Amino acid sequence: MNKAELISVVAEKVGVTKKQAEDMVETLVDTIVETLKKGDEVTIAGFGAFSAKRRAGRTGVNPQNPSEKIQIPAVTVPKFKAGKGLKDALKASGAMMA
Repeated sequence: MNKAELISVVAEKVGVTKKQAEDMVETLVDTIVETLKKGDEVTIAGFGAFSAKRRAGRTGVNPQNPSEKIQIPAVTVPKFKAGKGLKDALKASGAMMA
């Protein structure tokens, strides 16, 4: 499912226009991003938790020249930890997918 499909589903289920649903989805994403930028965590009960983690710099290998070492800088990366409700829902549907 892509963003446009998500907006259509939200519009249909909530009973609003696609433009209103798009605004809702955009606001949700923007709020999560801004919160993570501040170093805070976003937890949605039953779904999961979004957080930002600092990955330390390290020495790596240039894939085009394996004998050359390169320095990989430290970076902040997004992290998502699934909540119990989401895990349980996927476990229950896992039997059908096999």
